[in-house]
Amino acid sequence: MTAAESFEPLQNVRKDFRIEWYRCPIQHAKLREVMRLSDTQGWIQAGGHLSIAVVTGIATICCFHYEMWIAFGLSLFLHGTVTTFFKGIAAHELGHGTVFKTKWLNRFFLRVYSIISWHNFHEYAMSHTYHHRYTLHPRGDREVRLPQFASSKPLYFLQLFTFNIFGGLFTSGCIPIIKGTIRTALGQYGTSVLQKEWSEALYAAHPEERRHAVSWARLILLFHGSVLAVAIIFQLWALPLVLTFQQFTANWLKHFVGFPMHCGLRSNVSDFRKCVRTITLDPISEFLYWHMNWHLEHHMYAGVPCYNLKKLHRLVAHDMPKPRTLVGAWREMKDTWERQQIDPNYEFDTPVPTPIKQKQTDVNSLASSIGDLAPKALAT
Repeated sequence: MTAAESFEPLQNVRKDFRIEWYRCPIQHAKLREVMRLSDTQGWIQAGGHLSIAVVTGIATICCFHYEMWIAFGLSLFLHGTVTTFFKGIAAHELGHGTVFKTKWLNRFFLRVYSIISWHNFHEYAMSHTYHHRYTLHPRGDREVRLPQFASSKPLYFLQLFTFNIFGGLFTSGCIPIIKGTIRTALGQYGTSVLQKEWSEALYAAHPEERRHAVSWARLILLFHGSVLAVAIIFQLWALPLVLTFQQFTANWLKHFVGFPMHCGLRSNVSDFRKCVRTITLDPISEFLYWHMNWHLEHHMYAGVPCYNLKKLHRLVAHDMPKPRTLVGAWREMKDTWERQQIDPNYEFDTPVPTPIKQKQTDVNSLASSIGDLAPKALAT
């Protein structure tokens, strides 16, 4: 039995598995308002993040060139902290197609962020569409599998603050990502059991999408191979650090803000308030995280652009659990992990207001939109 056959085929899941998600009621006009896309806001978010990375990258190269080693170490650490959010965060929101009003700008920046960060947005689009439609229902969502545990090993923490070699949840390991990209480029699958199993299941259900992922993986390798070639020819030894290996440097902030999204919460429930967590962050971290700290709001109304999620929260706050702080979320997860040592089936049941009854017609295509994320084979 192959990994893909060990789970129910996704064709069957799509055919007969429907979840009636509870969404906090919101007036149609107000929902349409917060779903309005803006090129100006898109440039601030996508252009701003990329500009910060250019500045930190240039600073890193200059410090290396002038042998200012302490400043070089600090600038490289800052550059990694900024750019580690490219993969799976910046590319995630651009993949939804909800950053720019002008569609080609979404597609352009998606490819820029993805190629720099070793992100295969073709494969991710398939996986993440299932994640949104079947959030934490293992029958249809294997992108996020519970329970999740944060490693407390000293070597892992050392990697988070320096160079990540082996990877982990919400971090980018050099070996697994590069190896996985090479395997994809050769028409194979991921490197870990979970990646391989999920990739096989996705491609078994959507073989037409595979060639796009393979072609993109080859383009990623060509780009980073060219960066290394330029560095060798012109002896620009810092160039690969800011363009090729930046994704694996200083993953610490992405790890700490990314872990609370679903960790420790309920699986197999139809209420996003029970299976997704929103946290509050400082403005800098929130910007680098593309406002995905408002993660409950994002899952409930995924067609809302990231820069409007806080506005959406204000509109439905009366029907939502109170947002956790970052420290509060980690304390909650720690308590959950301790309970799970005694009872492996324990999941934290978030207290929420009583659901407001709503007519079925209130849950329309606007409310259930996930933007342009789904490939053609999954669009319906």
